[in-house]
Formats: sequence, C-alpha cells, structure tokens
Amino acid sequence: MSSPTITAGSAKATFAAAYVAVTLAQIANALPGALNGQFATEFQASGAGLTWITSVFVIAIVVFELTFGVLGDLFGRKKLLFGGAAFVFAGTLVSAAATTTGTMILGQALGGIGAGIIFPISLSMIVAISPDARSRARVIATWAGFLSLGAVISPVLAGITAQIFTVAGAEAGAPNVFSGWRVAYYLAAVVAVVVFLLALRSKDSAAPEGRKLDIPGQITIALGLIAALSATVMAVDAGFGAPVVIAGYVIGAVLLVAFVIIELRAKVPLVDLSLFKNPSYAITSIVAVTGMFAFLAICFSTSVAVGALSGVETWKMGVLFVFIQGPAFLLIPVVGWLIHRYSPRWVLTVGFALMAVCGYWISNLPLGTPEAFGGTPWTAFIAPLFLLGVGFALTMGSVTAVAINTVEPNYMGMASATTNLLRDLGFALGPTVGSAIAFSIGAALFATSLGGILTGAGLPAEAIAGLSHVPALGFLSGWDSVLAQFSGEMLASGAPQSAVDGAVASLTDAQGAIQGSAGASLGSGFQSVYLVAGIAATVSAVLTLFISGKKTVSVSDIELENLTAAAVSDGSVV
Repeated sequence: MSSPTITAGSAKATFAAAYVAVTLAQIANALPGALNGQFATEFQASGAGLTWITSVFVIAIVVFELTFGVLGDLFGRKKLLFGGAAFVFAGTLVSAAATTTGTMILGQALGGIGAGIIFPISLSMIVAISPDARSRARVIATWAGFLSLGAVISPVLAGITAQIFTVAGAEAGAPNVFSGWRVAYYLAAVVAVVVFLLALRSKDSAAPEGRKLDIPGQITIALGLIAALSATVMAVDAGFGAPVVIAGYVIGAVLLVAFVIIELRAKVPLVDLSLFKNPSYAITSIVAVTGMFAFLAICFSTSVAVGALSGVETWKMGVLFVFIQGPAFLLIPVVGWLIHRYSPRWVLTVGFALMAVCGYWISNLPLGTPEAFGGTPWTAFIAPLFLLGVGFALTMGSVTAVAINTVEPNYMGMASATTNLLRDLGFALGPTVGSAIAFSIGAALFATSLGGILTGAGLPAEAIAGLSHVPALGFLSGWDSVLAQFSGEMLASGAPQSAVDGAVASLTDAQGAIQGSAGASLGSGFQSVYLVAGIAATVSAVLTLFISGKKTVSVSDIELENLTAAAVSDGSVV
C-alpha cells in the first residue's frame, strides 16, 4: 500500500484535534443514556420516540462510517474532520433547543453523521503522521483511551447539568431551552468549536491510490439498514403486523440481498464477503453483533426502565452509567496486557459471560415502580451494571483482536474494518430490537389490566374504548395530555359536559392504579429484554469457544505496518 500524502501543519495540533474530536463524538453518542427519563417527561415521548432518540445516532454511524473513511483517503481527511465537527456542532445545538421528540431526533441524526465522520477520520489522521508501526500502535491505544474517556464524561456531564442548571435556571427564571440537561449539549457544541479551531492548524493527509467509492454498495447497504431498522422502531408503537412495518422489512431485505450481489461482483468492494468463508471469522462476526446487541440492549433498558419508568433522578442515572462506561476507560492497559498474554478469545469469552450475568441478574429485579412506592432502589443496579462494564471492557477491543487473528495478514485490515461495522450494527440493534420487545410485551400486559381498572372506576364502555389506544408510556409521561385528549374526544362525540367532567374525575381517581399498572407492565417488558440480552451474551460466550486462532495477536513489524495502514484506510475503528 502506498504512503499517504501529508501536508504542512502542526503534529501537536493534529493529535489534539483527533483526541478531542473522538472524545466529543462519544460524549454526544452517550448523552441520551442518562437523559431518557428527562426526554420522556419533557417531550412526552412515545416508546418509538425514545428509541429513535437513542438509535438514530448509532444508525448514522453504521450507515456512513466506512464510506467516510474512503472519502478521507480520496479528498483529504482534514476536510472531513471539519465536516464532522460541523455536523456534531449543529446536532448538539438542535438537541439543546429541542422541545419536541422530532426535533430531538433530528439533532441526534446530525450528531450521528458527524460521529460517523469523526471516528474513522480522527484515527486515520494521527496514524498517517506516526513514523513507524510501534508508534502507530501507541497512538491508536491513546485514541481508544480518549474515546472511552468521552463515554465516562458523558453521563457525569448529563447528571451535573440536569441537577445544577435546572435549579439555577428555575431560580433565575431562565427560558427552558437554556437550563437543565440542555446545558450538556451546549457544552458539547463548545467542544466542537474547539475541534474546529485545532483542526485549522493540523496536518492534512490523503491516500487516494487504489481507493474507490463503492457507490452501489454504499447506497444499498445504507438504505437497506435504514429500512430494516426503521421498521423495527416503528413496530414499537404500531406492532410487527402493521403494513408499514412489514413493508419496511421487505424493502430492507431486498436491498440487503442486492448489496450482497453487488459486493460479490465489485472490484473494490465496501465489504469483502470472502472473509466469511473462514468459519472462525464468521463466528467472530456473529458474536460481534450478538454481544454488542446484548450490551446496548441492557444500556437502553436501564435508561428507560430505571430513568423513565422508575423516575430516578438524572444525576443518579449518571452514576449508574459511569459504572457501565468507567471500566472500559480504567481497564485499557489491563485488557491490552490480557490480549497479548493470553488468547484474546478467552478474554472475549469471560467478557460476554460477565455481560450475561448482568442481564440475568437485572431480569429478576422488579422494574417499573418508583423506589418511593416500593420499587427496586437505584443502588441495587450498581453491582450488575459494573459487571456489564467490566464485560464490555474485555470485549470491546478483544473482538477486533480475535477477528484479525483468524485471517491471513493481507486480510487483517478489511477484517478489522468489517468487524467494527458489525459491532456497530449490534449497537444499533440493541435499542431498536430491545425497545420492540419491551413495549410489545408491556402493551399486551397493560391492555389486559387497563380494561378492568377502567370498568372498576365506573367509566362507560365508550370511554374505555377511547382510552384503549393510549400506550402505557403515555399514561406515565403525559397524564395531563391523556386527560385533555380524553375529554376532547368525549365532547366531540356529543357527550354532555357533566358526563365528561364525571368521567375525567373517575379517571383521575384511578390515576394511581393506572400508572402503577402501566409501570409494572412495561417493567415486565424490560425484564424480558434483560433476559434476552443475557441469553444473547451467553450464546456469544459459547460461540467464542469454537473460534480457532493463534495464542497472541503479536505480529511482525511489517505485518503490523500493513495492518494499521489497511485498517485505518478502510475506516476501521480499532
């Protein structure tokens, strides 16, 4: 592979821009984890709405990260870094000013596109100016450390701003869009400006020789994944039998089949499908998806079940997410030593086993009821979530190490890039599939009990029928809206005002029973998600036992040089 073309600039500024940029991208990515409870209350978001807020960021990364890596090689990585910072800047400002679920989703989508640029481009910029393979390995490890640091900063930032600035804003009478959790997004926007300023003085680099955009492959995989994942999110509210959901799956399947056909015929494919002929690599690819699905399904379930349903304060959610994300940052040197000391597949096995324990543990905790009303104390989640964090720390880097250990040296770069794409796909599936499971089960359980509660409250049959379409989360996060819609529909149907007032009074008297049932029903749904995540992590751990590979990931200097250059060029996030 040819050497990259490098222009004049400051090496220190290049490293600083890359490290700050990847920290920024991860901060923006992880913020909703601690804030979904706030979003549910302020936006009166539906289950699908909360899912979109979390998943659209990761979907954007999955869809575009490989292509942005190629674009950086062709046209210069510095330009792409400017673009990534600009997208994150715009996304954080839109999110900070959001007053509706739709606007928040737009902000997250913009931020996700920016992160999809920053992750591969920031890594390739610093690797390109590193003089040898060993120094490249060091800067990659440092880059990964800053990525993990962003994941730790994010929940702390969310918790502090929500706690301090909500109080300060209320006392000062500040407008809603300038207080509380929104300050975290404004601070992220400031960091995006810092990235832009640092990038002005950084070195530019490109490596266009042999690089080519696989436009048909990019279009089909992007639209195919968007269609399939969007259908899963829509199923949260509409159900899997809805025509729009079925149509989404059909369109997604057709496009993804077309992607496979295109890649098999492409001279320079986006993904080299011949890699999957290797059984060990194929198994590694499966566990990259299923294992990371388990991780983010647990994270998303915690943010909704504990933050939104149980009403745990944002700063406490921040603490819980520090226990999830902190080990990945603290254990970087330990994991690196383990991977080189022992076969990385054993590190991977132990990591998935710990994640499975977390899933099974929390699936047995009562969910959906606030602690003040006898629900599970928030501190009860610390121990299992810490196990999840340790498990994630052991698997995040190990899955790539195992992948490159199962292929020939000349395929290492593509294997690394493809594995990271599949890992990010697992991240995207976590909230989308997890949410569909939780809210489907929750809706079925709630429908069974709601009718009995409303009948016992003395509401007429037509009023009960009018309330049956309200999702369980709507009764929890938007009670006033439910009352307003309910009374409006009764008046529109011709009911006299006295009857409407009586029905509203009866409904208000039953508020505690209805909200208790809604929380418990959705809590049961999320218990199922934790169980599914535990099973997925268990399957991942078992599958790793069938992976063959060398004892260590140590390679010669020449192989390491080729691996690093190829992996970065292919958009890999190592």
